[in-house]
Formats: sequence, structure tokens, C-alpha cells
Amino acid sequence: MSGGLKVPTYDELMWPALVAIQALGGSATHEELLEKVIEIEHVPEAIQNVMHTERLTKVSYNLFWAKTYLGKAGALENPSHGVWAITEKGKGLTENDVKQIPAEVRKQFKAQQAGKEKGGEKQQDLGLETKDWKDDLLALLVKELKPDAFERLAQRILRESGFVKVEVTGRSGDGGIDGVGVLRLSLLSFQVYFQCKRYKGSVSPSAIRDFRGAMVGRTDKGLFITTGTFTAEAKREATRDGAPAIDLIDGDLLCDLLKNLKLGVTARMVEEVSISPEWFTKI
Repeated sequence: MSGGLKVPTYDELMWPALVAIQALGGSATHEELLEKVIEIEHVPEAIQNVMHTERLTKVSYNLFWAKTYLGKAGALENPSHGVWAITEKGKGLTENDVKQIPAEVRKQFKAQQAGKEKGGEKQQDLGLETKDWKDDLLALLVKELKPDAFERLAQRILRESGFVKVEVTGRSGDGGIDGVGVLRLSLLSFQVYFQCKRYKGSVSPSAIRDFRGAMVGRTDKGLFITTGTFTAEAKREATRDGAPAIDLIDGDLLCDLLKNLKLGVTARMVEEVSISPEWFTKI
């Protein structure tokens, strides 16, 4: 990891990604891999906070690219949704081998595109599309909603998710606690304090510690909701041994919740109809 505040490029993350995925047992989700790479490379918090889109940090974006190139080189595979695994070829690569991959993949891509153009097929980009409806939704939440409206949105999400007696407090000087609710699970119930922050960047571990400090003596359950992301250190602080665990909902998960609960987000399924002329000729 070089000095300064330079975000590591995708090619600089390719070797650490291979090392990290092996350290994680040979497979990992993107978030698991991101945390491990940050740990291995000692990526400073300031660099972790550099955003690429409303919900994606630059480090995370570059790691997506690193996985894409490793996948096209046959070093990684994506056998199931969201999980990447190292291949036998990937296990045998050296750091020097990995440095050659970007040039090899670009050469392979150009050759494939040349063949497609000769065949009249439309040329496609190798690039990774990262901006979608979630970025538009988070931009709306950050720029258009007032703080009290965002607190009411969090209250509605909790109610729709099965919480009862959900109250928004939002008192100043209350350690960032914005509200409280009760989650009933069969015969048991848990009082949960929540904090909701409209962040465009990343939540730091100090914010998690402050929130936990406000919870002490009142409850053992906490929920932190943000439109941004959480740094690797913040995630570790949230689950630190010997301290009350705090559940985290980042911008990406927040969007999924709103979509699944149909709160201001509507998913429209498009029906695709195909006609089989051969079927009719056999009547």
C-alpha cells in the first residue's frame, strides 16, 4: 500500500484479492472480501471513505473491477449469486503472474470484439455498470428528505418489519439515539434503540462507540441505519467482543428494505413473450 491518500487501483487490488479469498477459505462474498483486503492492505479510514457513487466506495468499486479481471482470467469463478471462489488456476498464480492479467484480458477482449464486429454483432463494453436505481433513491433520501422525515421513514420501516411501540425521540444530547421500538419474537421481546443518519460517505467507528455509549444501561440491542456505508473498522466495532452488538443497515440494504416493503419503491416485472413458428407448422 503506497503512502498518501491514493485509492488503490483495480490492478493493485488483484493480488490482495487472491490472498484475501484464500485466507477466507477459498470463497467469499464481496463484502467479506472487501473487509479482508482492507485489513491485509491496511487501507486507512480516509481512503475507505472516498465515494464512487452514492452507495459505493471507490475501494469497493475498484475491487469489483479486480474480481472482474480475475474472473475473465480464470483465477476466480462466481458459482452462486454473490459468492466468488478461487479456482485451481488462481491458487497457482504468483504475484508476477497476476500483474500480467490486465494486459492479457484486454488483448482477449479486443480479439473477441473484432470477431463480433466482423459477424455484424454489436460491440459491448467491458466496463462494470455500478449506477442504478439504488443510487437515485439514496440521492433522493440524502438531498430531498429533512432529518425528521428520515427519522419517520426509519420508524415506518421498523413498523413494517414487525416492530411495535416504535417511537421517534430525536432529543438533542441523547448520544445520537433517534428512537426506540420493541421487536417481538414468539414469547420473547427486545427493546431496540435506533439511530438513523443521512450520510453520503462512511460511518466511522467513533459514531458506533458514541451510539453504544448512549445505549449502556438502557438496552443491549441497537440498530444503526444510514444512507451511506460503514468502514471496516466501524463494522468490527459494531460486533466487538464484550460489548453490546449493534446491527448495521447501510444504504444498499436500506434500498432493498424499501423495495421489499414496497415503501416508495415499485418493482415492475416485464413479461417477455416468444413465438415458436415451428410449433405451428407441426399442427
